[in-house]
Amino acid sequence: MSNKSYSIKENSHVIVNQGGEKKVMKKILSVALSTAMAFSMFATVAFGADAKLTPEQQFNTLKEAGIVEGFPDGLSHLDRSLTRAELAKIIVKATDLTPVDATSYNDKNYAKHWARTYIEAVTQANIMEGKNLEKKLFDPSGNLSVQELAAVLVRALKLEVPTETNNTATEWAKGYVEAAVKGGYIDAGINYQANASRSQAIVAAYAIYEAAQVPTVASYTVSEAGKVVEFTLSNKEVVKVTLEKALEPNKETEVKFTHNGHDYTHKVTYVTTVAQKVDSVKAENLKEVIVTFDGTVDSATAGNESNYTIQGKSIDSATVSDDKTSVTLLLADDANSVLVNQKQTTISLKNIKNEDGTKTFTQDVQFTPIDVTAPTVKEVVGLGTSAIKVKFSEPVKESVAIASVNYRIDGKVIGASVKYAYPDTVIVVTPITEGEHVLRVSGVTDFSGLSVAPVENKFTTVVDTAAPEIKEIKSSDLTKVTVTFDETIKSVSDAYANNSSKTASKIVINDNKVTLFFDGDTKRLNQGENTIVLKGVSDYSGNKADREGKVTPELDTVRPVVTNVDFHKDGADYVAELQFSKSLKPDVAKKADNYKLVDSDGKVAKIAGVDNSGHPIRGIKYDDRTKKVEINFGPVFDKEYTLEVSGVRDNAYIGNEIIPASFKLNPAGTENGKISRVWVEDASRGQYVYVEFNTPVVMSGAGSALDPAKYSIAKKGTTNKVALTKSADDIDPVTSSSVRIYVDSKNLTVGTDDTLYVDYIANLDGKYLTEGTGYTLSSVVKLKNDAVKTTSVEATANDSLTVKFDTALNNVDVNEFSVKGTATNSTYKTSYPNDYSLSADGKTLTLKFSDDKLPVEFSNTSLKLVAAGGDDARTRDVYGNPVKVDFEVANKIAPEVIAKSFDVAPPVGTKYTASFDVTKIITDKAENFTKSLFSVEVTPALGGDKKKTEITEVKANGTKLEVIFTVEGGINTGDYVKVSLDNNSGAIVDGNGNSLKTFNQTKIYNQ
Repeated sequence: MSNKSYSIKENSHVIVNQGGEKKVMKKILSVALSTAMAFSMFATVAFGADAKLTPEQQFNTLKEAGIVEGFPDGLSHLDRSLTRAELAKIIVKATDLTPVDATSYNDKNYAKHWARTYIEAVTQANIMEGKNLEKKLFDPSGNLSVQELAAVLVRALKLEVPTETNNTATEWAKGYVEAAVKGGYIDAGINYQANASRSQAIVAAYAIYEAAQVPTVASYTVSEAGKVVEFTLSNKEVVKVTLEKALEPNKETEVKFTHNGHDYTHKVTYVTTVAQKVDSVKAENLKEVIVTFDGTVDSATAGNESNYTIQGKSIDSATVSDDKTSVTLLLADDANSVLVNQKQTTISLKNIKNEDGTKTFTQDVQFTPIDVTAPTVKEVVGLGTSAIKVKFSEPVKESVAIASVNYRIDGKVIGASVKYAYPDTVIVVTPITEGEHVLRVSGVTDFSGLSVAPVENKFTTVVDTAAPEIKEIKSSDLTKVTVTFDETIKSVSDAYANNSSKTASKIVINDNKVTLFFDGDTKRLNQGENTIVLKGVSDYSGNKADREGKVTPELDTVRPVVTNVDFHKDGADYVAELQFSKSLKPDVAKKADNYKLVDSDGKVAKIAGVDNSGHPIRGIKYDDRTKKVEINFGPVFDKEYTLEVSGVRDNAYIGNEIIPASFKLNPAGTENGKISRVWVEDASRGQYVYVEFNTPVVMSGAGSALDPAKYSIAKKGTTNKVALTKSADDIDPVTSSSVRIYVDSKNLTVGTDDTLYVDYIANLDGKYLTEGTGYTLSSVVKLKNDAVKTTSVEATANDSLTVKFDTALNNVDVNEFSVKGTATNSTYKTSYPNDYSLSADGKTLTLKFSDDKLPVEFSNTSLKLVAAGGDDARTRDVYGNPVKVDFEVANKIAPEVIAKSFDVAPPVGTKYTASFDVTKIITDKAENFTKSLFSVEVTPALGGDKKKTEITEVKANGTKLEVIFTVEGGINTGDYVKVSLDNNSGAIVDGNGNSLKTFNQTKIYNQ
């Protein structure tokens, strides 16, 4: 059960349904019958002049509720009078007051009067009072005048008493009567001094009874993806509540709302069958990955293989299951695109929507392929009497699947040619007699090396005399057509589109699917309907015919994106490898102008691997099979730079261009291994030299970090190397990536600017650090206070800072940190964090600022994080070194729209403008493409199909975002307008390059 609750007390839209035996009252009154006693009343819909119930019907309702009683003859006798005592009892029961055991009046025999406790209750509630206040007489048996009844009614319902009156009541009662008449409870122009009839008293009692009833929630419905809840109350009213935050699907949540002065809390569950999370990722063979969701997904985005990335692997296809809850990814038919059995792997999902479009999955999921099951023969189908089709339970290797010796029919070796259809099918071409046969398969293996069990499989062959027929034709772009036939195809002699001059440049046959490629500008398909002609379509029984069908291509409008960047060293050169989500136009992918290297100030990088404009000069490689671009920057890459990518297009006929994007390239850690830190700690007889590597190193064998021969030092100003120690006993492992070396001060003292040399240390993969790598010590003696280096400080939100160190922290005291203004912002009020969290590896510290929040807008040089360090510091690394920080804060706080600022202005001509206030100043970096990132939906207030919309312009200036659009038929008052930004990708950014957060906002149009 959730402990979350949503509270809505403003702008609730109330709908009152009318009908049935009783119409819900229109007048809304507030009743508060409060006394010193422990009870309270709550207002609901009041009974008034528009009520349809007759006094007799009202009497019957009160009778059923146990408030009044009929006479012995069973009749109500509403024409008779009512005593003051009888009215007191009715009021107590109608308002659920508690009778009071007291004696406040001096009437004769009052102490024993049957109505005494009722009279005392209405007296204390200030609803009724005595007939003679001086003598304290109530007159229980006395009649009640109409004007006295009006006074009781006004007090009970807390009606406003007007100062101006126009009636014939006694002076003291004029205001009461006027209020009762205006409320519709008493007729105008009657004798107000006359005794009130039982009928008039029942009308008043019923009004009080109705006011005291608090309707309950009878049922509810949830709509608009959990944003709207409609509660149906016990009195048939419907209260529509729009939540600021959508309900979490399939989780019970408390929703609070206020209606007619009553506070309601009701538990609500938004039940949905559309996907909300990735349930699992499994690979039970090394060529297929199954992604399972907890509900249904959108077939278009989930079935787009470009929306999935497995590093180093190419994905051939993505097949959505019939129930739309899982996707099977088939890796490409190449040697590199094979998973490693029982090795943890990461798959990246991007822009995959659930079925109703309310959630987009963009995340990384780790999984471990486990292939422990041998393949089996899943199906054997006779293709006439000349071939058989064998389908396996999982992908199998072509090299063994095409060996005819692995197939026996009826126990006999066959002479056959075997054709392989990736990933799991073979066609065994050999003459077979008509009838029932047995196939035995052996020696065929899957991609983990497991062999099929030699089990006999029965199949039947019949003579086939019919040529193949087309079942389906599809085209996802103007360059490719897939034709599905009703049987396995052996060959197609020729194919063209519309006329014989547009012949297919390539024909690929896979079982019953024939894929036609139309490369070259003169052979592209029409954007409208095309006639596809296939000549000489033959099956394995020799049946042949020409076939044709019609297809209208669905244009590819999905932009390519960079899904992964790998920056590494290849020999002496620094290489960036960019993984794209889809195939690119090769000449554009290899165009140097589309890549630019800049420094942290946005200026062109000054390294030999780029020209004066920052473009690579050493050549760019593109592999269409893996969808990867490789850029070689040469052997010099002295610091972190930013690679800007733009202008790259996919290979669709109408090319989709990437939205300009940028990626950090940091040379740190690109080598097989290197020294991260060196520091010195004084000991009683000498010094300890600590050496920490950037990766775990071996502690035995040829590359051992515990070998004293690996370490030497050259004293300041010399080139002569001297051994730090000759004894292995002086070297101890501290962690898997660090050692401590004892240096006896009698033999050697390590000093400032001495150079440490480390040779032939191997990492766990057996790769060595570069021979002769020198590491110059700086202020060695005092290095203990500077041993821990801060590598970056980023503000990710106005209440959060992420601090990265070059080593793991062991202890953190949050009170030692503060954020101060620099020289450019010396007036900044210092902020102090009050909480923190530390990553699993200890190298990333997140500071939380719940009180002294950071500003949303600040430049990269206006704030800095400070921690003094020193001998008394409590924040230390795993070696006990104190942490000293004096580092500029980078503003990584993403701008976002302010939901409550959403407004839709009246149209100017045919154009509407949806506007939002934004938390930071923003600019549009990709004006030609930005409008395609937004979507606008207009849904009629009374239901029906969404109206057709078109975004004509997007403006991002200052702290204002405007989406300008047209709507077919216009927008009517009450229509729902939804504006969404599903994927920014750096198109709209703030001054620090942070992308505007995606959003999905809905507003009821009211113009």
